[in-house]
Amino acid sequence: MSGQTRYLNDLQTLVSLCKRRGFVFQSSEIYGGINACWDYGPLGVELKANVKKLWWKSMTKRQDIVGVDAAILMHPTVWKASGHVDGFSDPLVECKDCKSRFRVDHLKEAGKCNNCGKTSLSEPRMFNLMFKTFMGPVEDSAAVVYLRPETAQGIFVNFENVQVTARKKIPFGIAQIGKAFRNEITPGNFIFRTREFEQMEMQYFVKPGTDMEHFETWKAARKSYYESFGFRPENLRFHQHGEGELAHYARAAFDIEYKFPFGWQEIEGIHNRSDFDLTQHQKFSGKKIEYFDESSKEKFVPFVIETSAGCDRTLLATLSDAYREEVVPDEDTGKEDVRVVLGFHPELAPVKAAVLPLSKKPELQEISNRICAELSEDFVAQHDEAGSIGKRYRRQDEVGTPFCLTVDFQSLEDQCVTVRHRDTMKQSRVSMSGISTYIKEQLKNFRGEVWK
Repeated sequence: MSGQTRYLNDLQTLVSLCKRRGFVFQSSEIYGGINACWDYGPLGVELKANVKKLWWKSMTKRQDIVGVDAAILMHPTVWKASGHVDGFSDPLVECKDCKSRFRVDHLKEAGKCNNCGKTSLSEPRMFNLMFKTFMGPVEDSAAVVYLRPETAQGIFVNFENVQVTARKKIPFGIAQIGKAFRNEITPGNFIFRTREFEQMEMQYFVKPGTDMEHFETWKAARKSYYESFGFRPENLRFHQHGEGELAHYARAAFDIEYKFPFGWQEIEGIHNRSDFDLTQHQKFSGKKIEYFDESSKEKFVPFVIETSAGCDRTLLATLSDAYREEVVPDEDTGKEDVRVVLGFHPELAPVKAAVLPLSKKPELQEISNRICAELSEDFVAQHDEAGSIGKRYRRQDEVGTPFCLTVDFQSLEDQCVTVRHRDTMKQSRVSMSGISTYIKEQLKNFRGEVWK
């Protein structure tokens, strides 16, 4: 039995772990919750910060990409120009019996309610997904503004500002991470489809005629990105948009899909948006949005290659891919037991190391607190003293901590601690004086069982 491994095949198992260990909570839970809204707990915010940090680094470490942080509230004409006011709609039907509402393309059987199974559905009507609000003290039509449904438009309207001030030559990109809002008809699958979410988007501006070359380059680069952080290759694939799926302005589009417990779903899109966005904003604003190429002395409206990733979806894929159950000997009793592990790549792990004093005696507490404080200068470390050492190991495995450091009574004599590795469960005796350097080197050179 020992050595058997099972991977995640039930979303509810992950939802339960996220609540129990402080990754994700139902929003407003004490009031019964609010549909499709979630709060990130202590470990969730650390994991989400790591997801964003690694994405941002992957973009802005390049000399040809810079960042912006555009406002959530934008001039209403932005959304007219982008097509969101007139075209950002889904067909909605309502069951006349149970009053449930569904997107037409989400019906399991045509003409039949997903909830009660009856066929008394209303005629489809278009439902705009943008949240509408009012700016200023008076709620009238002149004060209508929208919560942005995507972050990309904040990049497009700042194209000239960024290009001039950053002195960038084509090709170059602009990256942004930020909140977006969509009044989804049928949200669900935990944090996969929500009404408030975070996007990580980069728009890469290129000369017309070179766009497909850049498109293929970014397509390959983005898939490699996920594989570099431990995503199992069999859980990743490309999905090409066919004629029925392709946006009217797009020349080409591929989704990177992840195999969730509920099926293959998009986590990132790579799109050739042509010159549609800048041309539209040029038309509606009345201001020229062109690039002048000094070498060829020509002006043109750039084409855009977009990479658009959902932060919350990426986080859910990270949790799903990291989850595994192993049949191993219990570290307290030696009997076979099932341990739950989140085998995060260490750069994604919310906690990098846990310090576990074998006893609550002051002399061990003093050492363990000192080590934990030292490690916390460089990364998130936890001090864990509750329960048997085996139970504490299991607790840290379940939140994905790569290393546990046990301070025992021998530590008082040899000034060493026992370092236990999450993926192999092997242990090493390491000097306290070099423990911070040791952990940093181990994290840097990490090659866990999952990534061999």
